[in-house]
Amino acid sequence: MSEENKYTFENKEYRDTYRHTVSHILAQAVKRLYPEVKLAIGPSIENGFYYDFDAPFSFTQEHLDALEAEMKKICKEKLPLERFELPRAEAVAYMEGREEPYKVELIRDLPEDEVISFYKQGDFTDLCAGPHLDSTGRVKGNGLKLMNVTGAYWRGDSSKKMLQRIYGTAFPKKDELDAYLQRLEEAKRRDHRKLGKELGLFALMDEGPGFPFFLPKGMVLKNTLIDYWREIHRKAGYQEISTPIMLNRALWERSGHWGHYKNNMYTTVIDDEDFAIKPMNCPGGMLVYKSQPHSYRELPLRCGELGLVHRHELSGALHGLMRVRCFTQDDAHIFMTRDQIKDEIKGVCRLIDEVYSLFGFPYHIELSTMPEDHMGELADWDMATGALKAALEEMGKPFEINEGDGAFYGPKIDFHLEDCLGRTWQCGTIQLDFQMPERFELEYMGEDGEKHRPVMIHRVVFGSIERFIGILTEHFAGAFPTWLAPVQVKTLTMTERNEAYAAAVKEQLEDAGFRVEMDARNEKIGYKIRQAQLEKVPYMLVLGDKEQEGGMVAVRDRRDGKTTVMELAAFIEKLAFEVKSKAR
Repeated sequence: MSEENKYTFENKEYRDTYRHTVSHILAQAVKRLYPEVKLAIGPSIENGFYYDFDAPFSFTQEHLDALEAEMKKICKEKLPLERFELPRAEAVAYMEGREEPYKVELIRDLPEDEVISFYKQGDFTDLCAGPHLDSTGRVKGNGLKLMNVTGAYWRGDSSKKMLQRIYGTAFPKKDELDAYLQRLEEAKRRDHRKLGKELGLFALMDEGPGFPFFLPKGMVLKNTLIDYWREIHRKAGYQEISTPIMLNRALWERSGHWGHYKNNMYTTVIDDEDFAIKPMNCPGGMLVYKSQPHSYRELPLRCGELGLVHRHELSGALHGLMRVRCFTQDDAHIFMTRDQIKDEIKGVCRLIDEVYSLFGFPYHIELSTMPEDHMGELADWDMATGALKAALEEMGKPFEINEGDGAFYGPKIDFHLEDCLGRTWQCGTIQLDFQMPERFELEYMGEDGEKHRPVMIHRVVFGSIERFIGILTEHFAGAFPTWLAPVQVKTLTMTERNEAYAAAVKEQLEDAGFRVEMDARNEKIGYKIRQAQLEKVPYMLVLGDKEQEGGMVAVRDRRDGKTTVMELAAFIEKLAFEVKSKAR
């Protein structure tokens, strides 16, 4: 970070410090206006900050408005932030004297050798490790905003008291705040849950929280994505397999999931034996490989699977298609020799790049290393991490190191794509695994006539088909590219006289392989066009007497609203090119 950017929001450390200071300003405002409220914690987060409070009343929008006004006053007061330390006993007594039980609990739970520090600003003092800005005057009052209030269990424990969490954000300039709020409004307009309902793609029902229902148009979208997945994987030399949705406990113990992941698995008992619904496809993939002997000549062996997996997510974490309890993982497992690792990593990187480029997603890459909760020898981890790093470096792909965030069985490369609103989503991943082939005693016959252990790659491109649909829906605001749109063309009749012609046009388009609907309702053409526009249909064919007499179609383009009259054959040719080329 250059010196000139050190005290700007380009510097994450400064940005977090700034917003953490604003969280203290919020807490000070709360204590000034509502002194009976008890303080919990208030960190900075990715897009702002929050503070948890124990209040004898519910915070409303009126409370937030009053607090925001008070926060602006505190900024104008330019109060210096002063750090001081106290021994544990004095720190406890200090917070007991201020009647802050949550702070007392936090102090008592700190390690014995922990430095206990406080920050004072005017009449307000908070327990905090810091860091902070040197004055409340550094915060621009017209650049802060309190966003909303939610419930949050104390220390994230559902057995403890539910507190109220006030979320806010802050920027050093008002126009930056305005731009952020505008992006939030745009995000609401693009919300896949809203669009999914309006466009008839999927439904979320109380009878199955976290288990989405796909409606007919949503299934067209999903199947079109899957067809594309099969096409590119066939070209890349993958074979498709399918493994059972439920397997016995012995398998999950062998894979390590029973010990490392059991709390996220749905289990049952069949014939007095424990079974689990698969949260991942990989153990089944091990059994497929093991089902027959293999030679080095067959490697690398690339096996793809569109497997339906189930994971027990907390109800509060569920979010549309983005966080669900069952989803289709576009998995693949590549079995190879050690000297094939680098080339296979490169091949997967190229495949992921091809997919994200098709949809117009820029992305950045993270390399995640060995976590504390891991299996296997350090030497294998070092070799695996080195292989991933070397592949990325040889391809000239920039990447960041994410220390300690690898899977329990191996390091991984994560691809974080960026949508049109600048939000990032972790989708593609490549995980190198020496552990599972060892656990399952996988073998291949080497060129030397001896048995050897293969190395394995776990990888996904979409990650979750369902989640990727949610991301695409928001990225395109429901206006999917023509090749992907559930309905590609809609024929609209001007009058009842044109119905037979519209039906004939529809039939020709369907015979050419396109997805078409017809609107022959007794409504004005302007109403029909607006309806088709709301449904995000790429092309509308307006068919009246003139078109019927001349055997023509008036093509209205969703993107610019312009109408062009042409022969149906010419339109079919144009549409076929657009679909085949997968143009955006």
